[in-house]
Formats: sequence, C-alpha cells, structure tokens
Amino acid sequence: MCIYNQSYVETPKKKPKTDLFLIFLLLPTKFLLSEMDWTRGHTIGHGSTAVVSIAKSRFSDEFFAVKSVELSQAQFLQKEQKIMSQLSSPYIVSYKGCDVTKEKDKLMFNLMMEYMSEGTLIDENRKQGIRINEPLIGYYSKQILLGLDYLHSRGIAHCDIKGQNILLGKTGAKIADFGCARAAASAETISGTPMFMAPEVARGEEQGCPADIWALGCTIIEMAIGRLPWANVTNAASLLYQIAFSGQSPEIPKFLSLEARDFLIKCLRRDPKERWAAKQLLKHPFLEESNSNSTTNQDCVTSSPTSILDQDIWNSETVDSTIQTVSSIESPLQRLRKRDLNSGEPNWRWDDHRWVTVRRSSE
Repeated sequence: MCIYNQSYVETPKKKPKTDLFLIFLLLPTKFLLSEMDWTRGHTIGHGSTAVVSIAKSRFSDEFFAVKSVELSQAQFLQKEQKIMSQLSSPYIVSYKGCDVTKEKDKLMFNLMMEYMSEGTLIDENRKQGIRINEPLIGYYSKQILLGLDYLHSRGIAHCDIKGQNILLGKTGAKIADFGCARAAASAETISGTPMFMAPEVARGEEQGCPADIWALGCTIIEMAIGRLPWANVTNAASLLYQIAFSGQSPEIPKFLSLEARDFLIKCLRRDPKERWAAKQLLKHPFLEESNSNSTTNQDCVTSSPTSILDQDIWNSETVDSTIQTVSSIESPLQRLRKRDLNSGEPNWRWDDHRWVTVRRSSE
C-alpha cells in the first residue's frame, strides 16, 4: 500500500514568509500533500528531528509505523525512502509509502513502513536473560544474512547493521533503518556506528558490502554475550583507533560451538578481500545446523507487545548521539580526535546500547 493523494495544494496568493513553500514546489511529483488517509497514533520513538508514531489506515484495519520529520529537514529521510521503495524481501522491513502532510501549520514528510511488534534483537537479549541461545542466534543470523545477500545482490550496502536495527516479528528477523544505506560502490560517505565499524571503515578507506559482514559478526557476538563486542573501551577515539590499527578483532566467545566460532572468524577477517561474502556464509555449517532447527527456533521467538521503537532504534537521529560532518577528507577517527570527549554533555554512551551514527559527506 502506497498512500498518496494525487493533487498539490493551491498556490497561496500571498508571498510566503519562509522558504518552505519553495521547498514544497520543488518536491518530486510523488511527494504529494496528503489529506491524511491515515490516523497518527501515539509516539513510539523520537530524535532531534524525526518522530516515529503508530499509524492506522482510514480505509482498513492495517497498522504501520510512520517516521516523520519537518519537510525542511527531510533530506536523509527522503534518501531512506528512495532506497526502501526499491526493496522487496521477506528479510527487509517493508516499505508502505510516503507523503507530505500539513500538521500544526508545518509541512511534514512521512515515511510509512511495516510495524514489527516483537522489538529488536536488543529486546530479545533481555527477554532471553541477557544471552541468546546459540540455536536462536543461528536462526536470526541466517535471516539477517538472507537480507544482506538480497541487498548486496542489488549493489546496496546497509552500513549500520547492529542489534538495534534488526527488528523481530512473528516470522523472525528483518533488517531495518536504511538511513545510512547507499550504493556499495559509492565513495561519498562514511557512516554507521563506531562499535560495529569494520577496520577499513574506521580508517576512512572504503565502505562496501564486506563492512556489513563485519558488522554482522559484531552483532552475533552482541547476541551471544548480551553486551557490545569490544571490551575495555574507554572512549570513542580509542575505540576507533583500536579497530582501525590494532590488528585485533572482537573477542569471539569461547563457549560457542566450533561451527559458530569458525563462522565468526570468516565474518571478522580484517582484510575485507578475505572476508566471506553473504552467499558463502549462507552455506556455512553453522547456518546449516540452524536450518535443521528452524521450526524449534521460531517457537523460541517470544510474543510481546513491545513497540518496535521502545528502545529508540532510530538512534541515528537522536539529539545527543549524531555527528554530522562535511569533510570529504577526514576519517571518523580523525573527526573524533577533534571532539571534546570530556565535555559536560558527552555524545557517547558506553553503558548501554545507544551508539553514535557518524556521517561524513562531501560538500
């Protein structure tokens, strides 16, 4: 379902006082002013500019999630919409449509997407008692890989794979939040969450499909140990330096099976050229074993009323955790070295699962 209204509003007779009207006129024709063919419910997530709400269609009983931002600040959300509108996979959160509405005298850009009722992988860690059992890790890992294989086959890198961006529903796991996604061959941006960045990304060299595989390895460790993958990290700059130049990879839990540990070794090879691709990993014995237990694993997925965004999975939009840069030269590490990490309002949180999304855009 794509919710659009087929006509623009009439041109106002008086000259507008702001540039919002000009912005509206320059919108692509598919971004049309809606007569609110849906009803906005309560807020389930928010950031510095974006708000995520439950919504219901006026024409059916369908519920979905709506991510909204003022039109004048909708650049990244429109980019996310463009990517999501081209995707169709059972392992990717479904795109439902987009529109522009006028609410409280503000033009709002809205991105509609599938509502996932079971929360995130982070929620699942908590439900399972911090650690997720290995068969369930294999089950989720295979679904994430199937989603990544689909994206990579279409030349798209997600660039921000982590537990918070994997949503759970009745059929298992789906990849969400395409705010950092881009063409895999593009050299325009370096983006993502430092804790899950591959070495080549932390050095500012490249960010393609292999970086998603590294992030998957970190996410699997996160599922296995119930906390973030790098231990004894004191600040963001030291973390990125360690990832970029130490020659180390995140510690693989010794309690995992030989198959699981070998799978992680293939994901966490520091040289992106030696890292296994999604298609190769889908044939790994670790996932073959999980496939044989798929029915049992699906029964392990708990039914919970937890909102898809109760844990603020849109953390790339949060006021205190987003770094927006314009340099086309600096790597994330170089940028962070310049920041005052000892300020009274730190942008980095090392005691929970809310991590910074860094973007580096060319001017």
